[in-house]
Amino acid sequence: MGLGKLGLPCALATEGKGHEVFGCDINGQVLDCIRARIVPYREEGVQGALAKSRLQITPLSGLVSQSEIIFVAIQTPHEKEYEGVTRLPDERVDFDYTALRSGIKALAEEINSQPGGCRTVAVISTVLPGTMEREIKPLLNPRVRLCYNPFFIAMGTTMHDFLHPEFVLLGVEDETAAREVESFYATIHDAPVYRTGVADAELIKVAYNTYIGMKIVFANTMMEICHKTGASSDKVTNALRLADKRLMSGAYLHGGMGDGGGCHPRDNIALSWLARELDLSFDFFEALMQARERQTEYLADLMEEHALPKVVLGKSFKPESNITVGSPAILLANILTERGHKVTAFDPHMDGDPPEFEPSVFLIGTRHADFFRMRFPPGSVVIDPWRYIPDAEGVTVIRVGE
Repeated sequence: MGLGKLGLPCALATEGKGHEVFGCDINGQVLDCIRARIVPYREEGVQGALAKSRLQITPLSGLVSQSEIIFVAIQTPHEKEYEGVTRLPDERVDFDYTALRSGIKALAEEINSQPGGCRTVAVISTVLPGTMEREIKPLLNPRVRLCYNPFFIAMGTTMHDFLHPEFVLLGVEDETAAREVESFYATIHDAPVYRTGVADAELIKVAYNTYIGMKIVFANTMMEICHKTGASSDKVTNALRLADKRLMSGAYLHGGMGDGGGCHPRDNIALSWLARELDLSFDFFEALMQARERQTEYLADLMEEHALPKVVLGKSFKPESNITVGSPAILLANILTERGHKVTAFDPHMDGDPPEFEPSVFLIGTRHADFFRMRFPPGSVVIDPWRYIPDAEGVTVIRVGE
C-alpha cells in the first residue's frame, strides 16, 4: 500500500523472490508511470525490474482480498523547510502523519468490510516513538493484526538494501502477525530478525538514521581540521575505519558534504522536536543539524575566497542519483544565494550536457563520476570536498582536507 520511492522498489524486489505482489496508490501520476513502465527517478535496478514485472495494480479492495500480508509504505513527510536543503528553522515539528492516518483508516475499514478472517498489516513508515499507540492503534479493529516493520534503506539503492539488510526490525504488537512477517522474510534473505516492542522499534529506526548523520558530521569536522592543519582527512578516517570493534564500521566515515536524503536530516529535526517535547537535558540532534549547516557555510566561505562566478556541481543528495531531497549541495547553493551571489547549479543526471562555463570557482557538491572527467575552463578553481578531482593544467584544484 503505497508505490512511491520506497514501496515500488520493495514490491519489485519481493516479486523477484517469487511472490505474487499486488499494489495500490492514491497518486494517479505514480500509477500512470508504473503502467507505462517508466521510473521518473534514478533508482538502482528498478527500471529493469519494472520492465519485466507482473506487479498487479489494484484498488484497495483488491489489495485486501488478495493479500496475506499488507505492507504500508505511506509517507510521513516534513515540510520543505525541514528537509535539510534550506537553513534550519527556529521551530521544530513532528512528522506529518495525515496521509498515514488516512491510509490506515481506509485500510482498516476495508479489512473489516470484507468476508474472511484477519489480515496482517506491517507498517514500514518512519514515525517517532509513541506514534503507533497514539495515531494508528485507535483507527484499527480486531481484524487487523499489526506490526511495525521499518526498513533501513537508502534512496538510490532501495532494492539492494531491502534484499541485503543488516537485520530486520520487527515491533511486535500481535504474535501471529510477527510469525507471518518473519516467515515472509525467510523467503527473501537470511538476515536476523530483531524483535522489540513497537515503541522500541519506532525509536530504533530514527536512532539508526540520526547515528549516520552524527558520523558524517564527525567526519566533516575531521576534514575541516585537516584542511586547516595540513593533516590528511582520508588518512585520518581510514585509520578510524580499522577500529571496527571499539569505534564503528567505516560506512559514512568519509569527509565530504553533509548528510542528505529523505530520512536523515528530517529525522534529526524531528528528534530535535521530540527533545524539546520531552525537555531533554541537551538537544543533541539540534547540535548535529547546526553542525551540518555550519560545515556547509564553511564550504561557502572557501568559495568566497575567490573572486570568480560561483558554480555548484551536483544537485542530488548522493552520487549517480537524481533525487534532490535533503541535498546538502542545494543547501550550499541556497546559502550562497542568501549571501548575494548569483549561483549556477548543474547536475548531469538532471540537466544533460554541461553548458559552456566561463572561468569560475566550482564546488563539487555531489560526487558524480562525470565530474572526474569534466574539463574545467583554464583559470578556474575547483573545490573538491571529496578529494577525487585530478589535477588539470591551468586549473587550481583544492582538495578539502588535504
